[in-house]
Formats: sequence, C-alpha cells, structure tokens
Amino acid sequence: MIFTDVIGRLIDAGVRFVVVGGVAAGVQGATRATFDLDICYSPAPGNIEKLARVLSTWHAYLRGVDPGLPFIMDVKTFRVTPVMTLTTDHGPLDVMDRVAGVGDFAAVRASSVAVDAGSVRFRALGLPALVRAKRATRRAKDLEQLPELEALLEHTRGGRRR
Repeated sequence: MIFTDVIGRLIDAGVRFVVVGGVAAGVQGATRATFDLDICYSPAPGNIEKLARVLSTWHAYLRGVDPGLPFIMDVKTFRVTPVMTLTTDHGPLDVMDRVAGVGDFAAVRASSVAVDAGSVRFRALGLPALVRAKRATRRAKDLEQLPELEALLEHTRGGRRR
C-alpha cells in the first residue's frame, strides 16, 4: 500500500478524515512498520456518502470475513457499523468514527496536526493524542509502542515533561 496515494484519493473525493494509528505515528517519527491505514472520519451524512462511494469503487470488504458473503458498502452500513476493518483494491484500511482515549471526530480533529508528505497535505493525530489512544486500547502491540511515542513526544517538547 502506498499510503500517500490512498490518502490523496480520499482527499480528492472530498472525504473529511484524520489519519490515526501507525501511519500517524510514522509521519511523526515512529519507526514501527505498519501495513494498513487507519482513519477517523467525520460522521456528517454528506461525508459518509462520499466515503461509502469511494470505498465501494475500491471494492471494500470486511477483513477476515469469508469472500462471497453479501456486503454492501453504503451509508446504512456506516450507521450500523461505524468501525470497520476492510480490505480494498488499494490495501487494508480501518475506518472509525471515534478513537479510544481521544473521542469523536471533532475531538480527533482538534487533536491532530497538519502533515505534508510529498504533494499530499493531510491531518494526522498528534503525538499526545496517539499516546492517549494507545494507552486506552490496552492491546499488547499498542502498549509495546508507547515508550517510543513517549520519547518522541518528549523530544518534540525539547525534553520538557508536561
């Protein structure tokens, strides 16, 4: 997956979102490799319509579900399943309307930073919020990454603890 390509396609489609998870950590200096893109999307009806349309054209399908089972990517799907782990023509994509430890889209957006990656400019969850999110999930892989994220956060603050 070429993350900037997928992010650029979402931007071109007019989808409002914030990059969260491993890619957000990576663009701020984290070294752990990630193989999927995680986004927190705005739940506004028009935005969900745009996101559903894009994901439908990318043949999005629930990851881990046997192929061939009925699955329709539309607005109704987002109403009943606001958090999905998907496979797409462009690689694995996780979509969510909130982030544990941070909150809903508005809180995630307020906790994000602008990022320039090549010719793509997007918003990514900032380091303080990434640390809160990793702590809140309490998954082993997230807890393992905390020391690196905390060190990056301290470094960006000039070695001062807050």
